[in-house]
Amino acid sequence: MLRPDPADRLPGTVVLLARERSTGVPVGTARITTNAQRPLQLERGYAMPEELKGWHLAEITRLAVAPFGDDKLVKRALMKACYLVCLSMQVHKMVIGARSSALIRGYRSIGFECLTATTGPVELAHAGGLPHHILAFDVTSAERVWHGISHPLYEWMVRTYHPTINVSPVPIFYEPMGESSSPNALGILDSRRLRSAEPVEGSASTA
Repeated sequence: MLRPDPADRLPGTVVLLARERSTGVPVGTARITTNAQRPLQLERGYAMPEELKGWHLAEITRLAVAPFGDDKLVKRALMKACYLVCLSMQVHKMVIGARSSALIRGYRSIGFECLTATTGPVELAHAGGLPHHILAFDVTSAERVWHGISHPLYEWMVRTYHPTINVSPVPIFYEPMGESSSPNALGILDSRRLRSAEPVEGSASTA
């Protein structure tokens, strides 16, 4: 979170930054890249299954929460932001790599499918060659599936408006009544913002 990664500056890359409202200190981040212009990074070490070939995919990388942040809440908000961004870009599926069993269980609990459950983890070049399991999430059917199984996150992910989770290209001024259980500030920084002279932490509430 201290400085941009070279991949952050690639066209079509979206960087999400969660910040404390009172201090502006970054507490979490995630990066979204799609295969619209180039293969996903994980494809350097993993051959996509046939059912995913030819679809618009997005890879989630560098998802991290600061040690002093509220890990559960910030991570949940980052995942909601990733979901909303992918919906806006008409992404069919999100894919992500995970190493630990706890992370894999967490992703599966919100609807990710482990693509390497039977074949075993694969070494990812962009992750230091370390073995990762690959998981996929169907963006297009998520709302229907969550609703159909009465998923506990359905209301929070779909029906709750969080004014501080702003991934719109223009500012949103609507303020609903009542408190919102979301991080203090979470927004979007795209590759155009990262090319500017402004520091990354200068603004994360609008695109």
